[in-house]
Amino acid sequence: MLTAFLYLIGATPSGIDPVPMVLWITSLLYLWAISSSRLFTITPIAKNAIFNSINNGVMVLDESLKLIEFNEAGEVLFPELHVSMYGMNAEKVWLALTGEDLPTELRVANYTGEVEVELSGRKDKRIYQVRTASLQATLNSKREGLLWIFTDVTEVKKLQVQLEYQAYYDELTQVLNRRAFFERCEQEYTKARDSGTAFTVILLDVDYFKRVNDTYGHYVGDQLLKHVAQFYQEQLQDMLFARYGGEEFIIGLKGMTATDGEVLADHLRQSISNKPLTTEEAMISVTVSSGVAEATFEVGETLQRILNHADKALYRAKQDGRNRVRVYEGLSRETVD
Repeated sequence: MLTAFLYLIGATPSGIDPVPMVLWITSLLYLWAISSSRLFTITPIAKNAIFNSINNGVMVLDESLKLIEFNEAGEVLFPELHVSMYGMNAEKVWLALTGEDLPTELRVANYTGEVEVELSGRKDKRIYQVRTASLQATLNSKREGLLWIFTDVTEVKKLQVQLEYQAYYDELTQVLNRRAFFERCEQEYTKARDSGTAFTVILLDVDYFKRVNDTYGHYVGDQLLKHVAQFYQEQLQDMLFARYGGEEFIIGLKGMTATDGEVLADHLRQSISNKPLTTEEAMISVTVSSGVAEATFEVGETLQRILNHADKALYRAKQDGRNRVRVYEGLSRETVD
């Protein structure tokens, strides 16, 4: 303002306009002030600090899907990641990091999913949750790049698998528990009913289990249950087998009649009687009693009713002296001794 006023009243020498020169000097002073205050350098430093403080691994790709940047967490998740990969296309980057082809989902924006990665130098596989995000100047502008955001969820997945296992498997015997049996057996029963296929259950009980517990203690009793469970699991393989509770176990047999179940139960009964449990205290003989019941698929029948029938047959087997098989008398009075 002052230099312009002096120019207008003719106070400047030879009519020279000092305004441009003053503006130039002022600009130099502004540049010096900005530079000395590090305004231009603080923003990139802050950006870089924030970028590297993110716990998730981040890789930045340009519009042609070439790697242009990654953060420190990305290096931790992918030890092979290196600045020498800058400018490398996404396919080559992914191949170098994982030894696998780039999943199609990682080429597009707004994807969230999981990818299992086996990294070189590590024996275990890692599971990463992957999200992609588009880089755009404005909401409606053209995509200028792509973000890959990785979260290591391996331990979370392991915990999830562990919890699911604990929910469906018996802690002592490591076979299916009662809850899991009911869930799966209901499905098999429904399939059998809908397809007109036979369906049978076998409920078995370890004979004189209380006597073993009282004589040798609960530790040996637990070993006996594990011994029986392991034997039956090996014999039945893919058949539906579970610990029903206490010293009772149960088998679901889709496609088998009561007669088939009776034959199978008796074969298993005889086989396990030749497999005593050897402990430090003694060699303990093992016998089981079994009750067999077949589904009739009559109106109103439920899986629980079939199990009740098998339980009645089991009770009769124990009443008749144990170490034998009985079929629910509503279907058959035949016995196998």
